[in-house]
Amino acid sequence: MAALSELPAESTTLARALSSMRKDADVELHRAFESVTDIRELVHARAWVLEQLVLAAWERLAPADGGLELCAVGGFGRGELHPHSDVDLLILRPDSNDLDEAALERFIQVLWDADLHPGQSVRTVPECVTEAGGDVGVATNLMESRLLAGDGVLFEAMRKATDAPALWPAAEFFSAKSEEQEERHAHFEDTIYNLEPNLKEGPGGLRDLQMIAWVTRRHFGTSTLHGLVEHEFLSEREHEDLVAGREYLWRLRWALHEQAGRAEERLLFEHQRRLAEQFGFGDCSESNQPVERFMQGYYRHVMQLARLNERLLQAFEEELLVGRRHLPSADIDEHFRLHHGYLELKDPHAFVLKPQLIMHLFLVLSDHPEVRGVRANTIRLVRDHLYLIDEQYRTDPAVLAIFLELLRRERRVYSQLARMNRYGVLAALLPPFAQITGRMQFDLFHVYTVDQHTLFVIRNLRRFAYAKHPDRFAHAIEIFERIARPEVLYLAALFHDIAKGRGGDHSELGAVDAREFVDRLDMPEEDRELVVWLVREHLIMSRTSQREDISDPEVVNRFADAVGTRNRLDHLFVLTVADIAATSPKLWNSWRDSLLWELYVATVQALERDQPVDRQTSLDETRAEAKQWLLDQGRDRAEIDPCWSQLPDRAFLRLDPEQLVWTTQLVLAAEDLPRVACQRHDDKGISEVFVHAEDFPGLFAVVARELDRMQLNVLAARVITTRDGKSWDIFQVMDANSQPLNDSDSSRLEHSLVEQLAAKQVRPLPPRPVPRRLQPFMGKAEIDLRRTDGMTELEIAATDRPGLLSAIAEALVASGARLHDARVATFGQRVEDVFTVSDADGGALGEEACTRLEAELRKRLDVRGK
Repeated sequence: MAALSELPAESTTLARALSSMRKDADVELHRAFESVTDIRELVHARAWVLEQLVLAAWERLAPADGGLELCAVGGFGRGELHPHSDVDLLILRPDSNDLDEAALERFIQVLWDADLHPGQSVRTVPECVTEAGGDVGVATNLMESRLLAGDGVLFEAMRKATDAPALWPAAEFFSAKSEEQEERHAHFEDTIYNLEPNLKEGPGGLRDLQMIAWVTRRHFGTSTLHGLVEHEFLSEREHEDLVAGREYLWRLRWALHEQAGRAEERLLFEHQRRLAEQFGFGDCSESNQPVERFMQGYYRHVMQLARLNERLLQAFEEELLVGRRHLPSADIDEHFRLHHGYLELKDPHAFVLKPQLIMHLFLVLSDHPEVRGVRANTIRLVRDHLYLIDEQYRTDPAVLAIFLELLRRERRVYSQLARMNRYGVLAALLPPFAQITGRMQFDLFHVYTVDQHTLFVIRNLRRFAYAKHPDRFAHAIEIFERIARPEVLYLAALFHDIAKGRGGDHSELGAVDAREFVDRLDMPEEDRELVVWLVREHLIMSRTSQREDISDPEVVNRFADAVGTRNRLDHLFVLTVADIAATSPKLWNSWRDSLLWELYVATVQALERDQPVDRQTSLDETRAEAKQWLLDQGRDRAEIDPCWSQLPDRAFLRLDPEQLVWTTQLVLAAEDLPRVACQRHDDKGISEVFVHAEDFPGLFAVVARELDRMQLNVLAARVITTRDGKSWDIFQVMDANSQPLNDSDSSRLEHSLVEQLAAKQVRPLPPRPVPRRLQPFMGKAEIDLRRTDGMTELEIAATDRPGLLSAIAEALVASGARLHDARVATFGQRVEDVFTVSDADGGALGEEACTRLEAELRKRLDVRGK
């Protein structure tokens, strides 16, 4: 930095010189980072480097006689900067109004031009006091400030005034910062397990560590975390864990800033792969396992930090909030007592003498709703005695009886299981659960880690028990009332995904784990069998309802045979709803509810029949019911029969009576073609679009193109061609907000489709950019072509994206394949579509035609992401 003394005072030249110096320093710091230099040295070194550059600009541009003082605040004040951290500055000015604003503007502009990212404020000492008194965030910033330039008179006055206990007494400061943290955590759904977590602001992140440091400094007057050890709030081991966690996040944040080229705090999908490779987890190009292991390591680190944060804040609350002491204190039993509203173990040696008390603690919490939480010293005792939960403990009938009793309680089942997970007890009791703790799945379908998802499934089951959210879960609530022993469902939920990530079928492997555990429990054998069956078959109902044609009686009969009894069906239905709704907040909707309920009702009827219904019987029943409706509406058989004679038999399997009646009325009333109509189904949360037109090779492509242009989400399609060459197609759609179409959009779609279908021209949409979040998941689509029933079945599995269905339709046209049927299914951001196609003569595609079709599909679908 010897060249600093030679820098010019002219602003433009100065900014260029400072920028060049910053870049040179960043190169050296990057080399040091790659050489695995201690991250503490790096964050302090970068703060020192930028401090020298800021001071060089200040010395040349600041008013010499203005009495100003330059201070560093925030992370800059702590001397901790990452590659793209802001340089936060406070310029203290005297109370007089004489201020050379032009000089200050030049100073700040030079810092911006040098790419130092300044964040600045100019205040008098009284203004600092006013701002700090009204905003705990400002008070925190000033608490971490340090003087960079000036005689320090204003700085000392500011620190003395803003550090005054009267401004923010320790208890009020703690309450305000706790509320601030709660609001921040709520923004991230109160979970560390977001798929794209925020290293700085998210639960368990750097801000939580700073929260601890701020309270420590405000209450104890110490600027280091080790002060918590000296005041017996932390053990030496816990302090080491806290520091190690901070250094892990610092190193990860440094790499993230460098990779993103900006102050990015989110572990976005596009960065996760490269960071996994950079941190030595392996090549991510062929497998997601390296990135999943990398993220599991991240989640486990922040889980540890979140646990320490929770325990420390609990300890601070006990120490600082004297207003809590009016809460009751009393003995609960011989081992536990209530201490100002919080549960405490009477004897700190009791867990060693009677290890069952670790499990009993959660039962006490469940039985005593007046208990607000667990005292910090007892939380530490639980964590320190997890070693007692060994194989002997796991097979102890008394311990297992307590656990089963907890599951049978009428209240606080989910909250105690979640607490067991936070304290590490659940993973200790169920070793397979430890393997899924913090385990993410690198896709957009599973929003939470496997352990968090599992607990959310149980939370949903408890909501059904309490009849919460009847607008979303009316059917599940209704069925749950018939569940005699809900603990069966809770156990099935605990084990349904417990084998994720091991390789093999996680349902089968999970059923083995479930069998081993439930055989130790004192419960009826029929309940044990049901738990194991539910774990093994927990996916069958969602797969059947969403991937197969549940209007086909043979599909329903197969499902009914697999289920076997009404009791199994009830349990499976409730577990399936809870599972889907816990996978992603956006995944559960009225459409999926209607599909599951339709399958449930059809299966109940199949189980109650002496003989299964075959396709011909179902076809005849649908035809008869729809015809009677039409007759009741004033139609004549002489109209209906000729119209229906043009429909292939499968139309009466693929369409339900209501759809048949609606579409038949439209066809009979049509004066000319094309005829397009929309109808809302608010109970299902969708709209149906009927297309009746002269068939031509690109008809499906025209419809798909227009649906895509209007950003409609196609959930299912019934593509039927009449014997006289007309389309009888129904598309089930939602708008971009997952709602049925409004009247305006319906009218616009009808007019546009009529115009384009009449022209019989396929006009491909221009390519649309793949959204940022989808790019890491784009890759090679799975395409399978096989002969079936004299035609060819095309199955496509790919990442959903704008224009996907339109692209598939264009490929069908380009290859010369004719479309006869389509089943469209979307699971989060993954689509699994099945199309029945033929050659121009209506026969199965030959080998050459299959090759041509796959090539056309790959040309449009295989989009590589970043």
